[in-house]
Amino acid sequence: MPIDPSVAIGAQTADVTFSWSESDVLLYHLGIGAGSREGDNTSAAALRYTLDDDALQVLPSFGVVAPTFHATDPPPLDLPGCDINLAQVVHGAQSISVSGPIPTSGNGHLTTTLTDIWDKGKAAVIWQEGVVTDHAGAELWRVRSSIFVKGEGGFGGDRGSAESVVVPERAADLSTAYDVTPQQALLYRLCGDRNPLHADPTFAEGAGFPAPILHGLCSYGIVLRELTDGLLDGEAAQVADFTGRFAGVVFPGESIAVDGWREDGRIIATATIGAGPRAGAPVLADCVLTTR
Repeated sequence: MPIDPSVAIGAQTADVTFSWSESDVLLYHLGIGAGSREGDNTSAAALRYTLDDDALQVLPSFGVVAPTFHATDPPPLDLPGCDINLAQVVHGAQSISVSGPIPTSGNGHLTTTLTDIWDKGKAAVIWQEGVVTDHAGAELWRVRSSIFVKGEGGFGGDRGSAESVVVPERAADLSTAYDVTPQQALLYRLCGDRNPLHADPTFAEGAGFPAPILHGLCSYGIVLRELTDGLLDGEAAQVADFTGRFAGVVFPGESIAVDGWREDGRIIATATIGAGPRAGAPVLADCVLTTR
């Protein structure tokens, strides 16, 4: 069978030692749109993402991509008990929790485990959790993610459960938008995700899209950056946890509208297409940013 939960659940999928540098941090921030607005090249606030001086900070979403940042091949899908291919897969959800500010350079060790598989009938949802530690074994950050695998449900597994985040019924504390550049996906893919879905028009068409789409994790980073800048005074160290569910696609050249609400010591947010014929289409849903 394509998916065998008895083999998959509990299996370790990664055991990787990796390092990152200030150059990696700068490239990541540029990939998620930092420094792209008029005046950002001389703005002290914007340069905290894009200049390698003593003020450089790391947006926590960098931790999601840091272990594979230097990968140049499409992401492998050699998951134990799961016979699937890249064209079937879209990112479902992502979270990161950081123990403290991520250093601008360093070393880490990642272990990742398949924790659950949900049977949605016409698709399967595969969950993984990764823990990154330093050389002494102290936890630096933790990631949890799901992938949605089209056509691989119906194996008789648990359907799983998910609670939607309730958006406050009042005006948002932040309403902003980011214009995705035409080359955004081509730049972001240099952060370690060479999935051809985001660069190759022929591959994208075969996967059912009219053109390559933006990486979900690029949208995820854009939204976190906009919330951090708009509601946390640009202080990345205030972010303790960020979770979001990928609810729709973004095509390079579109805009991402971000709304955020301060609510009970956390920030609840939504992201949609901001303008054009697809205005209002969902991008990220169930977004929650927990602060320190």
